[in-house]
Amino acid sequence: MLRSALRSFSSSSTTTRRTFSRSAIMSVPIPNDFNKDLYVPLAQADPEIQALVDRETYRQFRGLELIASENLTSLAVMEANGSIFTNKYSEGLPGARYYGGNEVVDELEVLCQKRALEAFHLEPKTWGVNVQPYSGSTANFAAFTALIQPHDRIMGLELAHGGHLTHGAFTPKRKISASSIYFEPLPYQVDPVTGLIDYDALEKNVKLFKPRIIICGASAYPRDWEYARLRALADINGSYLMMDMAHISGLVAAQVQNDPFEHCDIVCTTTHKTLRGPRAGLIFFRKDKEADLEKRINDAVFPACQGGPHNNTIAGIAVALKQAATPAFREYATQVIKNTQTIGEELVKHDYKLQTDGTDNHLVLWDLRPLGLTGSKIEKICDLAHITLNKNSVPGDKSAATPGGVRIGSNSLTSRSMFEPEMRTVADFLHRAVQIGLQAQKEAGSKLLKDFVARLQGDGEAAKALAQLTKDVHEFAERFPLPGVPDSASIKRVE
Repeated sequence: MLRSALRSFSSSSTTTRRTFSRSAIMSVPIPNDFNKDLYVPLAQADPEIQALVDRETYRQFRGLELIASENLTSLAVMEANGSIFTNKYSEGLPGARYYGGNEVVDELEVLCQKRALEAFHLEPKTWGVNVQPYSGSTANFAAFTALIQPHDRIMGLELAHGGHLTHGAFTPKRKISASSIYFEPLPYQVDPVTGLIDYDALEKNVKLFKPRIIICGASAYPRDWEYARLRALADINGSYLMMDMAHISGLVAAQVQNDPFEHCDIVCTTTHKTLRGPRAGLIFFRKDKEADLEKRINDAVFPACQGGPHNNTIAGIAVALKQAATPAFREYATQVIKNTQTIGEELVKHDYKLQTDGTDNHLVLWDLRPLGLTGSKIEKICDLAHITLNKNSVPGDKSAATPGGVRIGSNSLTSRSMFEPEMRTVADFLHRAVQIGLQAQKEAGSKLLKDFVARLQGDGEAAKALAQLTKDVHEFAERFPLPGVPDSASIKRVE
């Protein structure tokens, strides 16, 4: 009924849309002085913010983004995300809002739902989706709220072994996330030798702990998932199987990773990362799992966990999902994996240690402990050289404050049309960063971070090598266009 109503609205409003063009609206005179600022562009209305936009644009253009949880979205997504849909409040669901004036928003949300199912090759009779979550974290917590009760048990991959904060992260001294505050978590781990998920140990603990939810998915795990085996483990105690595919959702949509929808009850995701949309979240749910599951999911999103949806972001998601359903996007996702594997292979040639000795997806986890360096130090060197990556715990770390590795992703560089030859250059930059780190640590005569940074900013060999690396990174990065900027050559140089 809702869809037929929306089709009717769309058809009846065609004349209206043709009559009122943007140029016609802009020709209407402003009726009073105190509203004149509402029509002034950003550069004129707020030069200070415009300057920050210009600086960030230049930073992204002249640098190399290697953070695995980031990407560079399209011009069309940015236009939709910055559109007039930001004005509309629309608590509720299509056809059942708490505010009037949502005819067009209803059409938008239904279209976004349709595109979400199409992008992930799902039948609407079997799967539904809520497109309103503000982020992947809120999507995860809404799913928990819908599925289980406070103090029920959950099992997710341990944070130090590549899991995510929202999968039940805690320390002996502190419950870190809401999922550990409101529920009872028991993390599972990777094998300390191979770095792969220890499914045998997980099975033993599932039988003992009897969790209500088993969570798969990770923040720093470079391999694919064995969903059939996880399904069998969930069925031991009648547990829900929930996948958080935030990092690999674009690879799943492109069908270059195993398909979680074949075996999971709930699949949550962010919409940026490999999916290359704006920053938000989605919750997919099996309609045939339980009769009231759709209502429970929708009620958990609103009103239980958040307020009215951000319709401008939903518009951006819809655009990204349309793009993700194209053959070109599948080529992109395939290249992401090739690029990441190339970086990994080049690092291995220098005898560096990678978790699991390689990767199947968009990231590599680089273990720096054999070198006597911390992830914090390499992150700092790379930041100064305008290579953006993040320090990351690796299995076996004794303290999250001094993580032993860094996480590297190729999403953004692949979006800048870089291929295997460019990845070899990037890997060489990373190798040079490590050599600079070793030299700085030697010059400092100390392993303290403050002494290390002082050498990088001093006048010794490490500082000179860093200056040359920075120059080389800038010259290399500026050869490639920046997505979302129609004419990258016109980007304003701002220091």
